[in-house]
Amino acid sequence: MYDRRVELLLDLEHGEGGLADRLYRQLSAAILGGRLRPGEPLPPSRELAAQLRVSRATVTLVYERLIAEGHCTARVGAGTFVSEDARRVPDGSRPSVWGRATGQVASATIARPAYDFRVGVPDAALFPSAAWRRQLTHELDAHLARGAHYGDAAGHTLLREGIAHHIGVARSVSAAPDDVVVTAGAIQAIDLLARVLLRPGDAVAVEEPGYPPVRQVFEAHGARVITMPVDEEGADPSALPPKTRLVYVTPSHQFPLGVVMSRSRRLTLLEWAARNRALVIEDDYDSEHRFRDRPLEPLHVLDADGVVAYVGTFSKSLVPALRIGYAIPPAGLVPALRRARELADGGGDPVAQGALGRLIASGEFAAHMRRARRTYRGRHRMLTEALGDDEHLRMIPSSAGLHVCAEVPSLPSGSARRIRDAAAVTGLALEVLDAYCAERPREGLVLGFGAIPAEHIPDGVRALRSVLRRVS
Repeated sequence: MYDRRVELLLDLEHGEGGLADRLYRQLSAAILGGRLRPGEPLPPSRELAAQLRVSRATVTLVYERLIAEGHCTARVGAGTFVSEDARRVPDGSRPSVWGRATGQVASATIARPAYDFRVGVPDAALFPSAAWRRQLTHELDAHLARGAHYGDAAGHTLLREGIAHHIGVARSVSAAPDDVVVTAGAIQAIDLLARVLLRPGDAVAVEEPGYPPVRQVFEAHGARVITMPVDEEGADPSALPPKTRLVYVTPSHQFPLGVVMSRSRRLTLLEWAARNRALVIEDDYDSEHRFRDRPLEPLHVLDADGVVAYVGTFSKSLVPALRIGYAIPPAGLVPALRRARELADGGGDPVAQGALGRLIASGEFAAHMRRARRTYRGRHRMLTEALGDDEHLRMIPSSAGLHVCAEVPSLPSGSARRIRDAAAVTGLALEVLDAYCAERPREGLVLGFGAIPAEHIPDGVRALRSVLRRVS
């Protein structure tokens, strides 16, 4: 049996009243505040008296008062315990000079629906668990043998080598390991770039519609966020103000519409950035999942002036829980970005990073991607073919990623949200396009196919069609 007794930090030097009153107030506050939990034992009266250098009679008197008021119970031969039904003060009852926070954080504990069309959720069943456990064990042993020190702030050397090789082969992005800064996902990469570049009041351009957390990152740094409209050619940079400090785009698979930025607009954006000494953040978040057509070259490949910071993540190719992404900024920003990462969290988990580096070096990551791409290609085809002939939907063409987008032009305003809510009742989870719009609402549905098994797609589409008929 473990000794469940706790050592209490009690201060009897300050406060009003005698020793017994001060001790009572501190013990009752610990119980009401939840620091002493129901069923938890109090120290024996003799030990507590010796610790506080007071008489045992004082402690006994306080314990008796706690028992009389229902805060504690006495068990013959066992001691004094916090009552199982001890009343607690609600967690938010303590005053604060800061008031209530206004930021919004999405819940991470969402029950899995029967038909899971949520966006940005890859299939955890495809994760190469056996290979990952093997490489993680190897790296942990090696890390302990090296002394288990903190890792390089820029990331594990083996992982930076693996990333440089992987994006060179898969995306034609030319980078050396020293050009790579490993981050805790793509969002941290964007946050770190904002830290080293932005001052309060700087103008930052984002896509509309676009990924809300990115906008929130820039706003948190005090930036003035402006939007670029997105059409069938991707984000339109033609109206960017000349003093815009930073531009964020997803040119290879626009989030959430799925369109590809045309080559002419890519060149226009790069010329504008070079002329105005601005940085372009290219988020290539899921372009590894390409199912047809030859992909256009990333902005980073076309960049002749060093104005592009290329950002990627392993959240869609493996699982989000790994929290591993990367940034390849212009050479002049690498030292500042390394320093920012070091200040943020010391460089992250070197063991997980090393394990991923080993996974890439062994060829197991590439093999996993080939298997995953075949699986997702099949789901993409099933979903687009099943929805393509629905009279209420206009599918937006997309040949990459893990989601598709469909507008509902024939339905009244607000229909998409009604569809989403009605679908949720039937166990079908999907998202609305309007949730990704900050200034110009658009009616549409966004459906992910990463998490839903292929055999569930036909029934899921039938359930969606039924909802569309009811709402229309």
